[in-house]
Amino acid sequence: MKTQRFALTPGEPAGIGPDLCLLLASQRQPHPLIAITSRDLLLERAAQLGVAVSLLSVSPDNWPDQPAPAGSLYVWDTPLTARVTAGTLDKANAAFVLHTLTRAAMGCLEGDFAGMITAPVHKGVINESGIPFSGHTEFLADLTRTEQVVMMLATRGLRVALVTTHLPLRQVADAITPERITRVTRILHAELQHKFGIAQPRILVCGLNPHAGEGGHLGHEEINIIEPTLERLRNEGIDLRGPLPADTLFTPKYLEHCDAVLAMYHDQGLPVLKYKGFGAAVNITLGLPIIRTSVDHGTALDLAGSGNVDTGSLQVALETAYQMAETRI
Repeated sequence: MKTQRFALTPGEPAGIGPDLCLLLASQRQPHPLIAITSRDLLLERAAQLGVAVSLLSVSPDNWPDQPAPAGSLYVWDTPLTARVTAGTLDKANAAFVLHTLTRAAMGCLEGDFAGMITAPVHKGVINESGIPFSGHTEFLADLTRTEQVVMMLATRGLRVALVTTHLPLRQVADAITPERITRVTRILHAELQHKFGIAQPRILVCGLNPHAGEGGHLGHEEINIIEPTLERLRNEGIDLRGPLPADTLFTPKYLEHCDAVLAMYHDQGLPVLKYKGFGAAVNITLGLPIIRTSVDHGTALDLAGSGNVDTGSLQVALETAYQMAETRI
């Protein structure tokens, strides 16, 4: 059986991503896990944290076939542009961050890695460097030439996928089109089947407006766009219920009978999920030709180098990627 290796990108070098990688190395992983980052960065951060981690250099010429021992971490050295101070952003390293993501994604496409797991990046500092960037999800879609991807967060007992992702709220209603809802729903349905092993996924769909439009009194998107689109998708054999008011849908009565929720926009679905599972949730990009999972939190610049970080979300992201690779049809 072919060795399943996984790539780990620490994200923003001034944030807690490097800390998470080092702290995670205390436990042996079930598969070879390769951190794609600067070896010097990890050495400096390890000294700052006071942790002893053996950094094992690897590259495409000598990929490992066995997991690293406990207390060790495989590293594919990727040089920084500028030296890093924990907690202090530097736009000079924006290209470095994107280079690590590119190495990981291309390694997945070329079959070197079974999946990639990402720690948080800082969107603002990348944009300030002059590189347009709206997030991991969109960057990986462009890199893999994927027309439509779906952002889904998951924790124990709840999965939430999004029709729109990183848009200003003022633009959301215009982005809710039959075409977008159709593409996102088809991807969500197929990925739940093929990467999560759910034969007949049950999907609850949020309305866009309060009370799901209240029969047209609080908006017409449900009547004119969402309901007709869902009906066409049901005719394809997709199990959909909705559109439902979000404040009704996110209750046990409904959630215990579904495999995923489809929310119309970022802050409609994710606050509930993060409240339920923060620190034990995972961000999954659906629709890509590769497996990509991520932590559910930000760069936490104020905690970088402190040792006061929780590896729980990264551990869940790793376990989810491993499981998806094993389940993948």
